[in-house]
Amino acid sequence: MHTRPLARADLITGVILVVFGVAAFAESWGMPRLEERNINPWTAPGLVPGLLGAVIALLGLVLALRSAFAGAFGPQIRLDDETPEERRAAWRRLTLCSVLCFVYAVVLVGHTPFWFATGLFVFVFIVAFEWERNEAWASRGRKLAIAALIAVLAAGLIPYMFETLFLVRLP
Repeated sequence: MHTRPLARADLITGVILVVFGVAAFAESWGMPRLEERNINPWTAPGLVPGLLGAVIALLGLVLALRSAFAGAFGPQIRLDDETPEERRAAWRRLTLCSVLCFVYAVVLVGHTPFWFATGLFVFVFIVAFEWERNEAWASRGRKLAIAALIAVLAAGLIPYMFETLFLVRLP
């Protein structure tokens, strides 16, 4: 059985993310904890980078394992075997992702409340990548409801975590 080149690319990406996450965690561990100044441990400078490094490493491991089970070590089909439509679809997804991230980082953050920018970004991102043209309206409605729920949770939890737990001011 042949697998798409994406399985091997996901494996390589997963390994890179694990290495990056472990390196970020290791570097954050070496940062001062300021215990001698009786600083609250939740405000230590290395806490957020360490947590982010651990999450990146964990998710990189999940991606690598998933791709390994999807046949990343098996015979691959060449990129030449992709149809022109598959190539165009991949470029459209990459372009859409890049545009959405740019709009979020440059246009929304700093110009609208952070919670609103984050919720809107999450909702639009999920809808953009989950929407299928020939899907039944009931399924679309379910997807919209799930996207809205995730967006509301992200809009509330992300600012709460950074501002309350990590004492990081958000734009």
